[in-house]
Amino acid sequence: MENLILIAKILVTAIYLITLGLLCAFGLHRHYLAYLFNKYKNQTPEPQGRFIKLPMVTVQLPIYNEMYVVERLVSSVCEIDYPKELLEIQVLDDSTDQTVEIARTCVNAYRSLGFQIHYIHRNNRSGFKAGALSEGLKSAKGELIAIFDADFIPPEHFLRKTVDFFSDPKVGMVQLRWGHVNLDYSSLTKAQSILLDGHFVIEQASRFHGGAFFNFNGTAGVLRKACIESAGGWQHDTLTEDLDLSYRAQLKGWKFIYLKDEPVNAELPVDMNAFKSQQHRWAKGAIQTAKKVLPQILRAKELPLRIKIEATFHLLGNFAYVLLLVLLSLMFPISYFWHSLGWEQVVLFNLFVVSACTISVIRFYVISMKEVHGKNWTKYWKYIPLSIAVGSGISINNSKAVFEALLGKNSEFIRTPKLAVTSKGDNWRTRKYSSSREITALIELGVGLMFMFQTFYAVFMGYMAWIPFLLLIQFGFIYTGILSICHGSQRQTATINSLIPKPLLQKDKS
Repeated sequence: MENLILIAKILVTAIYLITLGLLCAFGLHRHYLAYLFNKYKNQTPEPQGRFIKLPMVTVQLPIYNEMYVVERLVSSVCEIDYPKELLEIQVLDDSTDQTVEIARTCVNAYRSLGFQIHYIHRNNRSGFKAGALSEGLKSAKGELIAIFDADFIPPEHFLRKTVDFFSDPKVGMVQLRWGHVNLDYSSLTKAQSILLDGHFVIEQASRFHGGAFFNFNGTAGVLRKACIESAGGWQHDTLTEDLDLSYRAQLKGWKFIYLKDEPVNAELPVDMNAFKSQQHRWAKGAIQTAKKVLPQILRAKELPLRIKIEATFHLLGNFAYVLLLVLLSLMFPISYFWHSLGWEQVVLFNLFVVSACTISVIRFYVISMKEVHGKNWTKYWKYIPLSIAVGSGISINNSKAVFEALLGKNSEFIRTPKLAVTSKGDNWRTRKYSSSREITALIELGVGLMFMFQTFYAVFMGYMAWIPFLLLIQFGFIYTGILSICHGSQRQTATINSLIPKPLLQKDKS
């Protein structure tokens, strides 16, 4: 029996050390990306030449039940500074609600003003967004294809800033950075902005300047039609058709350009359930894409090793959520085991490694915040702990997505609801679209309570240096779980009240 216990302890220790080592690798990778960013941050991409005769551009607007934002989207696209005769707009509508009439009316109004704008409606969502884009591509007149999701507000100069890069026949895509129109709406949106800016400011720019593969983000970018077609077109066997196409195109030799200094504003989800749904789709789609294209990348003899390594980190990055859960689950059993053996120095080393990984995350976000907000970055620094906590809190949600992808579980493309929430006075709870609540919220609460117990245990054992880390993780799970339940309940109550006739409400109050 003692031998079995010893073997179990050795096995658990090995799993823990492997997990810790892999998380350290992800932490070191963050430092590497930050190094590349600092090295190249003052370099601004410039077009190889300028078009004497501007190319035809087709702007594709894939929408699905976007009644609150479709008019804003179409009107902002029609305000883009580009010759009308060279600008074609496709509203690719898969909607099943009032959006159909709103979008059709809006399209007809702008067509009467002389715009080349077309309304294309499908009676099914075959292929979801990828299917809608493919359908529009069949009739697209443009040599270049610009794409905007429904919650984006492209600036007037969007095409003037991007089109000339395609004077280089090898350029297949130009991506712009995402901005946030409702950054200051709530603590949740501020935390999200920090997480997203880390990707768009540091990761995308570092991969681009470092000569690695990076991805079109599905919106706020321009692609060459020939690039899409030569890479095999839009495919819907993953939930991230943009990431999939990006890697297939770069494997074909197409060059991608990233403009970090040109933001395009969009809405951040204000509902925790919508945010988790979005993260689930992105995480699952990334692993699906890794299963699909990573073997091709690793086998490609013409690709340098550094590109293969960076692609591996990029496509498998969501495994960090799984590793985090494993580490958190084993942290205290392992510490107790090591303490019982008198390995106090190992326990301290464990704390040092975890702290170093946390510091790498903080440094990563500080750099991106300084780049986005300039001298005003100190206004948002206090939300870095919240963003780290939220990033930990969604680890159950995202780990679930990773395992679904690994097991080949198919799921519907669940789009993130767009509610036209841009200021604190906007009430999103009474609006039609909502995200479903899952059992993950209860699991998150349970894990948060478990860490509350572990915090007490750390105090009892005298591991006082663990307390700040444990409190942060504990808060992340509890915050994510409670906000998921509260937002879901508030939306449900508000929706029911909005459906009750007003006189009945007044009668109940009397």
